[in-house]
Amino acid sequence: MPGWRTRRKIVIVESDDWGSVRMPSLNILAKLKSSGLDMESGDSARYNQNDTLASVADLSALFDVLLSVKDSNGRPLVFTPVSLTANPDFEKIRESGFSRYFFETLPATFDRFGLSNALELWKEGIDKGIFIPQFHGREHLNVAAWMRALQENDRETRQAFDLGVWGYTNKNRFNVMYQAAFDLELASDLESQSEILSSGLDLFQQQWGFKASYFVPPNGPLNNSLENVIARKGLSYISSPKIQIEPLGGGVTKRNFRWLGKKNKWGQSYITRNCFFEPSIPGTDWVGSCLRDISIAFRWQKPAVISTHRVNFIGGLNESNRKNGVEAFHRLARQIISRWPEVEFMTSTELGRLMDSDRTTE
Repeated sequence: MPGWRTRRKIVIVESDDWGSVRMPSLNILAKLKSSGLDMESGDSARYNQNDTLASVADLSALFDVLLSVKDSNGRPLVFTPVSLTANPDFEKIRESGFSRYFFETLPATFDRFGLSNALELWKEGIDKGIFIPQFHGREHLNVAAWMRALQENDRETRQAFDLGVWGYTNKNRFNVMYQAAFDLELASDLESQSEILSSGLDLFQQQWGFKASYFVPPNGPLNNSLENVIARKGLSYISSPKIQIEPLGGGVTKRNFRWLGKKNKWGQSYITRNCFFEPSIPGTDWVGSCLRDISIAFRWQKPAVISTHRVNFIGGLNESNRKNGVEAFHRLARQIISRWPEVEFMTSTELGRLMDSDRTTE
């Protein structure tokens, strides 16, 4: 209930994880399972079974949905793909004897997987105003925790590394998951995390030709001192849960209460998600559920900020996953414009700018 309000019916679609490799192939997944690694705990099963780099077929199917509906201003549905700018360079890390970390840029990753033409489609989506990337970090990887485990010759971490994978349910003394890029195993890791954010944002601008303005921390954790780092790099908006669990290092955390439009001491505004669409999770009517979320948001005079993930639209490992996800997304889009013909589609950054220009209803 607290925070910025508006009588306008605004819908934003934020989708995490674009650019990260996650699972290279089903053959590698089978090898990881046979070696005894945990590939199915919690929510990880659907990612490991379905999530990989987006192909031309994936993007084309998604773009068709985005272009198929128009809001009250005649604007197509716009996607905010929250994206990474690099992935680990496994070959160089191994050549260094695990003594140093190396990354490869997004073009290098897509080229290595034979998907350079898919990355070109990202640019077409930008040009058409339907697929506008924002920042999810440099890698979807906690570099410091991962490298320490590799240097300590942790058996499972090395087994996954040998197959080009880090996104399994790993063990850690402070429960830091490798996917949680800015969780804090040790307070001293803040220095390297600061460098990762700065270099990742530079890569974002080099790749897309514009500066990122919005940041969604991978998996959620972020020590708030890093907000100053990204403020200096020009980021104005940060995604946050309503109750943020801030890592302080060594397993210690702090709870912070936030709301839509709340500003931090660096002048950045928080954007909170309030609608959820995850059709790769079976057993739920995700179209109906998301429509109810949107209805509640509008009832409280809030924009509908939809949270979804790349995995819901990907068919490289499982074509039926893309088919089911895209069809569900199409139904959702049609229902939105049918139920709320006055709806307006926006990017996350456009919502942030609107809140900045109108603080009267906060």
